[in-house]
Amino acid sequence: MSADENKQSAPRQSTDRLEQGAVSDESLSAIHHQLLREKPEPVEGFSPIPIFLLFVFSALVFVSGVYLARYSGEFSPKAFDPSVTAASAEQTAPKKIDPMVLGERLFTQNCVACHQANGMGLPGAFPPLGGSEWVNGSEQRVIRILIHGLTGPVEVAWMTYNGAMPAFGPNSGYRFNAEKIAAVLTYVRASFGNNSGPITEEQVQAVIDATSGRTTSWTAEELKAIE
Repeated sequence: MSADENKQSAPRQSTDRLEQGAVSDESLSAIHHQLLREKPEPVEGFSPIPIFLLFVFSALVFVSGVYLARYSGEFSPKAFDPSVTAASAEQTAPKKIDPMVLGERLFTQNCVACHQANGMGLPGAFPPLGGSEWVNGSEQRVIRILIHGLTGPVEVAWMTYNGAMPAFGPNSGYRFNAEKIAAVLTYVRASFGNNSGPITEEQVQAVIDATSGRTTSWTAEELKAIE
């Protein structure tokens, strides 16, 4: 090959290399754009947690809560102490207060102002509890009186009283539960010369459940229809 031919081929080879480089750049650019199209567009903020993971996390929290509630032993240090037996645990449980003791305490705190410490009330204003046919009569009646109260005229020991006794039940301002109501009635029915039997917590709770929809006080006429 002559010198002139070499001079002519050199620029041609350079041009070929430039064209090949341009083609390679275009290919890379096309591939890059294709990859970008396959990716989701970027958004501001945080991506939401997948619903599946949310359900899995909620299930784990629920199972953990159930497990702790059942097997934690209320986080008591004695729960896993092998020296603590069931019998000793029962001995440390709080004991229920004697109904007569609790009843006297509640009567003194809430009833003395009207019915007086001797349970004989105030003539013409507040009826006596000692010897009262309402106290010593039907258990169903006296329970209802304490839960919802009594209004209107009522005859006690041959004397008519026309006042209002407040309600002491769970929905009243006093919010006495079945235990407290039973204790007060048990105390009153065994005090002030009365000698009637006790009222149980179960009896009171049954009346509370049966009359849960009542929002007004009883009248004497209504109570007389109840045995």
